[in-house]
Amino acid sequence: MDPNRSFGEMPLPLFSPAADDVLPAGKAAPSYLADHRARLRERFLQGGATAMPDYELLELVLFRAIPRQDVKPLARRLIETFGDFNRVVTAPPARLQAVDGVGPAVVTELKIVEAAAQRMARARIMHRPVLSSWQSLLDYCHTTMAHREIEQFRVLYLDRKNVLIADEEQSRGTVDHVPVYPREIIRRALELNASALILVHNHPSGDPTPSDSDIAMTARIGQAAESMGITIHDHLIIGKSRELSFRSEGLL
Repeated sequence: MDPNRSFGEMPLPLFSPAADDVLPAGKAAPSYLADHRARLRERFLQGGATAMPDYELLELVLFRAIPRQDVKPLARRLIETFGDFNRVVTAPPARLQAVDGVGPAVVTELKIVEAAAQRMARARIMHRPVLSSWQSLLDYCHTTMAHREIEQFRVLYLDRKNVLIADEEQSRGTVDHVPVYPREIIRRALELNASALILVHNHPSGDPTPSDSDIAMTARIGQAAESMGITIHDHLIIGKSRELSFRSEGLL
């Protein structure tokens, strides 16, 4: 796996305007659509995204993918289907394309937004002392994992000064299980000359309460790490709106 590849990044579908833009090529958009788009862009530039409902922010993203069509109905349909802006942006391409009106161009724009958000969050923690920028780490974990529909397990590798030197996805699983291989985690730590680890995985259910298997798996990794002189700083479980720290809960 490429350690520089941001979590969640994937090859983007080929751009295909015809799949998203229903008006004949060359036909100008009605003037009222241009006026609406101009007003929405101006509101965004003047006040930012804070005061905008999710569907309007989504409209701004869809403007680029669908230049000659009213995208408000599609934006509302996507919000109704997935729940909020974050869940729309992080939804799997296949599920997005199951929504009426979504073609490859829309998926591409949404995945660009997702990748950009993850790159920005990751830049705040990579090659920096993680323990002194803990909130940035939590923000990154939530950005990359909170809205995933399957369990994913990540390992953050730290050097002797607790600087994050690698952030890697170790495995993916199902909606309620992810396979974890302690030997592979420790082998990779030795390759990177890492002195400490932070384990992270998500619970698609939204509840970060650890299961018995989560606790047992953490103990196995801890034993393997201890035998090689590697410290486990924490195991974070990321839920929809909050996280659970094994260290804080006395489980590590």
